[in-house]
Amino acid sequence: MPYRKLRDTNILRLAEQRFDVLVLGGGINGAVSAAALAGRGAKVALIDRGDFASVTSQQSSNLAWGGIKYLETLELGLVRKLCLARNRLIRSFPSIVQEIRFYVSHERGFRHGRWKLLLGAWLYWAIGSFFTRKPRLLSVRDIAVEEPIVNTAALDGGFEYSDAYLHDNDARFVWSFIRSALDRGCAAANYVEAVGSSRSESGWVTRARDVISGREVSIHSKLLINACGPYADEVNARDRVSTVHRHVFSKGIHILVDRLTPNHRVLTFFADDGRLFFVIPMGAKTCIGTTDTRVERPEVEVTPEDRRFVLDNINKRLRLQRPLGDRDIIAERCGVRPLVVTGAGAGARDWMQLSRKHAIEVEGDRITIFGGKLTDCLNVGEEICAIVRKLGVALPYADKVWCGEPPPAVREEYFHQARLMGLDAMTSPHSSEMLSTRLWRRYGAEALGLLEAIRRDPRMAEVIIETSEYIRCELDEAAQREMVVKLEDFLRRRSKIALVVRREEIRSAPGLREACRILFGDDADAKIREYFGDQPAARTA
Repeated sequence: MPYRKLRDTNILRLAEQRFDVLVLGGGINGAVSAAALAGRGAKVALIDRGDFASVTSQQSSNLAWGGIKYLETLELGLVRKLCLARNRLIRSFPSIVQEIRFYVSHERGFRHGRWKLLLGAWLYWAIGSFFTRKPRLLSVRDIAVEEPIVNTAALDGGFEYSDAYLHDNDARFVWSFIRSALDRGCAAANYVEAVGSSRSESGWVTRARDVISGREVSIHSKLLINACGPYADEVNARDRVSTVHRHVFSKGIHILVDRLTPNHRVLTFFADDGRLFFVIPMGAKTCIGTTDTRVERPEVEVTPEDRRFVLDNINKRLRLQRPLGDRDIIAERCGVRPLVVTGAGAGARDWMQLSRKHAIEVEGDRITIFGGKLTDCLNVGEEICAIVRKLGVALPYADKVWCGEPPPAVREEYFHQARLMGLDAMTSPHSSEMLSTRLWRRYGAEALGLLEAIRRDPRMAEVIIETSEYIRCELDEAAQREMVVKLEDFLRRRSKIALVVRREEIRSAPGLREACRILFGDDADAKIREYFGDQPAARTA
């Protein structure tokens, strides 16, 4: 089957080759580590026991922000670092990571006055090197006119400042680093579990098992990077490795509903527990959250109490024709933030003050990455390269830029060809943006190959799953180059269909079976049953 070829080839390479570095974990930290090292000439392997970005990295708020909330705890160094990281992401990925305005409502009697918070926003702007648009003060009248959906009854005004967001979903951004690593020689495979790692005379031997086939392989590497996110402590304990740092977990949820406001900005409130609370645009939908609940394990789910917290907070702060309820929820996100601590960790009174900073700990020839957030990912890649060089791995292209969109000349050529062939005229009337823009943002230089596929056969520009925007040639691309093993991998992580379309609508979409035939060939029906259970997808007439 075509969808198996790339993964099977890489698993064969894992067994047959010796690597400079093996990365355990395909979330954002593991993905950038592999992309940075492979881009600079190291021989890299990466495995994940699930799909890439299938734990914390698929549950974020889709925001790349500099950590304005850490001003309250006077972590100015961390704020500076995160702001510069955000700025670099915007410069490096201008089609993917874009500036967006945060529209903050301030309730009378809040623990910090409106003017104090505005001064904080100006300080935040300065700490970020004045990279974004400047903040501005909002009166109650400004809010009522510009965002009439906001309930101003309890407000004394607000302010507006800038940060950034991911135009596509977070998991897709992680996948872009995996794809970059693959393009530069990395052997990466999803659904391959590390059973155990032990030191040998020449480095590390990691026993791994293909979760799909059950086959076991031994992977040999000079260095080992534990980038398993919330499971990093568990992996270290299994291998009898002691570390100074460890994780504690905070559960956060978001709910997805139909778009609440036509304005493209993040409505920002302070929830009943004092945390920042967001209403985030996501195409034709709106993402609302988040919660902050201390938990003991990474395995979490949305509870009725979580759902009620989000709904109660948003209904209190928005002026809606009718309150949002369970029936309005299209999809939900639920995951844990792995927060790094040392020693005894955080006490209950410090819980809400813990930051999303990362820490990298080196124990001989083994590296563990703790904590972190998507905003800081490029710094993680750079730091890992520096550590790996110190540990004796040569990086022949140590100064090479390993991240970012293709050069402007490639972009200009793509859009030139797209205009000449009239690509945007082929855009579905139900699409949220022009086809040329979306294909470039999602595929970069590979979008030129998609143009060629459409030139050969104009049907390649047809939308397959009617409730989504994805066209036939994108499904071919996913089948050939995106290591889609399960239907969930495509619906939830390579795309955001499962986030913006109700599950029952996907199941009944006439084009689903055809899409699955493109992705999985003869295995299509089995993959549909695996995802939806025994209920079959609708057949095309």
